[in-house]
Amino acid sequence: MKIEICVQDLDGVRCAIEAGADRVELCSALEAGGLTPSAGLVEAAAELALDAGRQDFVHVLIRPRPGGFIYTPGEIEVMRRDVRQSLALGADGVVVGLLTASGDVDVAGAEALIHAAGGTFVTFHRAVDAARDPLQAVDDAARLGARRILTSGAARAAGNGIDMLKRMVAALPSEVSVMAGGGVTEQAVPALLAAGIRDIHFSGRKLMVDSAPSGPGGGDGIRSVTHPATVARMVRAMRTAKAHMTIGPRFSPLCGE
Repeated sequence: MKIEICVQDLDGVRCAIEAGADRVELCSALEAGGLTPSAGLVEAAAELALDAGRQDFVHVLIRPRPGGFIYTPGEIEVMRRDVRQSLALGADGVVVGLLTASGDVDVAGAEALIHAAGGTFVTFHRAVDAARDPLQAVDDAARLGARRILTSGAARAAGNGIDMLKRMVAALPSEVSVMAGGGVTEQAVPALLAAGIRDIHFSGRKLMVDSAPSGPGGGDGIRSVTHPATVARMVRAMRTAKAHMTIGPRFSPLCGE
């Protein structure tokens, strides 16, 4: 089982490393569903992972704006450049997702981004959950070259999408993994593993109030941050659930409060 944590700053990357997570999805603006992070953050995160001896650790979300997953040619060109820049800065993979107005995978747009990745690992994200036919969408994404599908099984939370997740796992070749993400809870982990899921994605974040003044142009001062205790607890729960399914050593990660 692989554990991916969605983070939006270096503190989140450090927490994921300390907790024993297998990788991070690096983004910004999680309150908006996640957007492409800055070049500086990508480079610093890649260096941090390298210094920690972690390989295949930093996967960068490529999403230029909030809202739906139907993109203009200009937006796709920006995304293509972001893919190339992120990989040049040391990212190990990218996370993309595009749909057409009819609710199908945008084949031409996805091909352009996967081609820009040049053979580097590509995850197709939860755009499939907004697709007209999620099963067809994951099949299309896999045929185009995506090697992992991030999905809640087209449900609001992955724990409620077990039946669809099972169908996705069964429909895809073994080299393409289905990663459950979206509202993942400790209680849902055993059922997800029983459904054949071997990759789990969560953020482990909480809202905090920034005590520093932001002024009229700085927003309301409320932001989300990776919460070390939540991350450690979730990782521990996942390792424990796996240990109950297979014979092997238990793992108790530590992540500072």
